[in-house]
Amino acid sequence: MLSASFVRWLSIVLSLTPVTLSAPTTSSTEAELALNYLQSKWYNRTSGLWDSTGWWNSGNCLTAIGDLAAIDSTVTGTAQDVFANTLVQAQKYNLQQLKVITPQFNMETFQGPNFPDTVQAVAVVNPKGFLNGYYDDEGWWALGWIQAYDVTKNQQYLQTAVDIFNDMHASPTTPCGGIWWDKAHTYVNAIANELYLSVGAHLANRVASNKTFYLTTAQNQYNWLIKSGMINSKNTINDGLTTGCVNNGGTVWSYNQGVILGALTELSTATGNSSYRTLATNIANAAITALSDSNGILHDPCEPNCGADGAQFKGIFMRNLQILQKAAPNQSWVKFLVANGASIWAYDRNTGTNALSVVWSGPFVKPANASTQSSALDALIAAQAVGGGSYQNLAIASRRGVVLEE
Repeated sequence: MLSASFVRWLSIVLSLTPVTLSAPTTSSTEAELALNYLQSKWYNRTSGLWDSTGWWNSGNCLTAIGDLAAIDSTVTGTAQDVFANTLVQAQKYNLQQLKVITPQFNMETFQGPNFPDTVQAVAVVNPKGFLNGYYDDEGWWALGWIQAYDVTKNQQYLQTAVDIFNDMHASPTTPCGGIWWDKAHTYVNAIANELYLSVGAHLANRVASNKTFYLTTAQNQYNWLIKSGMINSKNTINDGLTTGCVNNGGTVWSYNQGVILGALTELSTATGNSSYRTLATNIANAAITALSDSNGILHDPCEPNCGADGAQFKGIFMRNLQILQKAAPNQSWVKFLVANGASIWAYDRNTGTNALSVVWSGPFVKPANASTQSSALDALIAAQAVGGGSYQNLAIASRRGVVLEE
């Protein structure tokens, strides 16, 4: 667990010299404490969703809980309860949602029934089977249910993911190839297509009876994605394609750099071909270079005003980097994961509540919500998964000009 080591390096931050402190009064890890606040503050048992954030974000909250349960048995009971409740309750939710792409290529989600005057209200839909009007939303929920299956081996969760993937697979091919972002067919973007690849590759490794279908679909999607032009000359991924089917030069968001890492790792596992991980490594390193500050802390260009959508992005990168790190260990990634987890806990936390916000280098920006909390939780889970490495002192002390031996 990270807690004891966090206290050791925090003592260095406060005094700028190593100091031995007693063990913390709680045996909970930082990720456990962050999860406790996420659940007690925002989880709505009636809806099966997390208040203060959107539909797709709740799918990511589900995934984060599953990720922590996979490495921390003390969370298993909570995870099982959430999985069972959300599977039933969330499908009953009266979803009235409109998503738009801003001029900065961020997403903005409007929730009914009260829409701004500038936004046309949309009809209420029942998201039976976790399906709605956006293929990226469906991909997030599919990955969440796959993680729930991995933790519990409950076939109902896996079948839910299969059914979602079938709906994504039914998307008409766009003029550019690939799948649409939305069922209104307004945009071909990276995230929906990366999610389609990722879900297909995940299922190829879990549904043996239909592996050929999922693997062929994932490989075809990979081949298209590579040729689409969305991966630029710097090995980072822009937001999408123009109507003329060329890279639109859209913002390099952390989550577009993240989903592909998990997708390629799963594809490598399914095929035994390590070249997929090689590409993932190149994208991961390019993203860290492009999006980190001088202290190695991850940022998105929208900070601190990212909205509920953009605030989710960074945790997705950390989650998928940890997946790649597990398959292809890299000590520089361990340092990066630990540094970000440490920075969140030291600089981006309300110490009274353990609420976590959007700027991981600090300061804490009010108000926190389920999106900022679960995104930062993803980073803490990733740090816990790598055990803190041997770099916990360097991670924070280096921000104050203290040089420590590794």
